[in-house]
Amino acid sequence: MTDPEGRSCPLAYRYNPASLCQDASQVSEDVLYIVGGLYGNPYALDEIEQMAFAEERRGNRVKLVFNGDFNWFNASDSLFRDINNRVLGHSASLGNVEYELAKASSGAGCGCAYPDYVDQGTVERSNRIMERLQGVAEQHPDIQERLSLLPKYRCLMFGGLKVLVLHGDPESLAGWGLAHESFGAGNELIVREWLRATGADVIACTHTCLPLLWSAQFQNQARVVVNNGSVGMGNLREDPRGLITRIALQPPGTQPVAGFEQRGVHISLLPVAFDTDAWVSLFDELWPAGSDAATSYRQRILHGTSLTHEALFPGLT
Repeated sequence: MTDPEGRSCPLAYRYNPASLCQDASQVSEDVLYIVGGLYGNPYALDEIEQMAFAEERRGNRVKLVFNGDFNWFNASDSLFRDINNRVLGHSASLGNVEYELAKASSGAGCGCAYPDYVDQGTVERSNRIMERLQGVAEQHPDIQERLSLLPKYRCLMFGGLKVLVLHGDPESLAGWGLAHESFGAGNELIVREWLRATGADVIACTHTCLPLLWSAQFQNQARVVVNNGSVGMGNLREDPRGLITRIALQPPGTQPVAGFEQRGVHISLLPVAFDTDAWVSLFDELWPAGSDAATSYRQRILHGTSLTHEALFPGLT
């Protein structure tokens, strides 16, 4: 029996952890912004660009890396083109959303590979959101082609650390093994095995919607997993700000939500205080009350999640 659409993980999504960081690209910039889960929010993208400009005024060169799901709510021709043209001007890799927009997988639905603890209503709404967005994408074959050429992950050398940037987990583009819910549920041994197999000092991911910052001593060094949750929606209780992962040789100029210093490199979850009112207004035009996206996401856009700041550090060892 096959998994229903939206819960399956297509074979094309899978990869071998040992292959992910065989080759690493050296980063020459001073700051990495790893941006996951933009979800088509242009105001979050505006704010990220302003944050990068502020870094540059401090003398820091910034590299933006988008690690997937930069599309989702941008279900209009103009916003679809705007988001993709802006993002694809930077380094980017695939999320399941982009994969399914470039070339839909049979039976994958949204490609989210939702685990059992996500209710079926959410899964079905996500499948329908994807169907609508695919209809928009089909009107822009040039962007579909550009999306099809994106890698599934990137391995970067920054400040002497090997940084693995991916969407889901080290076995699948849409894997949930680095989800907040997976830590503290016996998954730490699997995470340690992934760190050993990849050789990564830092794994930066997104996809699973809730943020986390986890560190453990492994092979006599601290290793870090950082999941930024979403930059296009709120992540914490009564906090509508998005989050990005910032990795830099200097501490951030603004207060991070959470952070570690590892061998002289600062790894932070940095809030993105985009114009929430403007985003809600645009969102409501595209996804009015009763629509699939409004049912699944509007309250989160307004109020964030139930996650507390203290819960950002699950199973910390």
